[in-house]
Amino acid sequence: MKRKKSSDDYGIVWKSRLKVFRAENDLRQEDIADKLQVTRQTISGIEKGKYNPSLVLAYKIAKLFDVTIEEMFVFADKE
Repeated sequence: MKRKKSSDDYGIVWKSRLKVFRAENDLRQEDIADKLQVTRQTISGIEKGKYNPSLVLAYKIAKLFDVTIEEMFVFADKE
């Protein structure tokens, strides 16, 4: 079975600013997970850079904090 391509396959690095926004709004991982209907482990994985959310989930996260996807996630070419 073929694996899905990841951002690494495209030479892209992306970093989530979710932890920063969460701290600024005094929210717990559980609070965000409940609002987005995902697990706390999903939020933790996104914050640690171990999980890249789908475009739909990235949009929902950005919308939750009233920012753009580009403000929530920093994209760069892999060096």
